[in-house]
Amino acid sequence: FEILSEIGWKPGESFSVEVIPCITALSAVASLVGAPLTHDFAAVSLSDLLTPWAVIEKRLHAVGEGDFVVALYNPQSKRRDWQLKRAQEILLKYKTPATPVAVVKSAYREGKRIVLTTLDRMAEAEVGMLTTILIGNASTFRYRDFLVTPRGYSGKYDLESGEILHKGIDRPGRSLNRPADFKP
Repeated sequence: FEILSEIGWKPGESFSVEVIPCITALSAVASLVGAPLTHDFAAVSLSDLLTPWAVIEKRLHAVGEGDFVVALYNPQSKRRDWQLKRAQEILLKYKTPATPVAVVKSAYREGKRIVLTTLDRMAEAEVGMLTTILIGNASTFRYRDFLVTPRGYSGKYDLESGEILHKGIDRPGRSLNRPADFKP
């Protein structure tokens, strides 16, 4: 639509445009490694072909300071081989070295490869243009071969009795309501 707006295209003139919904790479990657995207998250492309590196660095500082789970797209190519290491340096200013990381190449395609590692070792992984990297936030943890960013259910419900531990956060109209006969 960017180019269409620049040329003054109007719907119904000369040709039509169809937008087909799809699954993003970060959603596909997240589905392969557990539940890392249960709260706020951000996606940042490390490609500086169309976006100046100074802008990308500013975005990396923002997601680091905001403690977002972050997906890194276009982490490295044959000509762009330093950006991932620099992104790692920036994020280590805000996140601990042990922050869980998933490095996934070719999600749901032939040659799929999943490496679970930590932020301080992320740049050691083999990456390329078919790789998407998910970096956890301060709450994200590794459970077996999965990354989990908790929503907080264990602090909300007593798992034995099903009772609500914190009244007032389970109000009508909220998405986490439970029926009267709820049993965990």
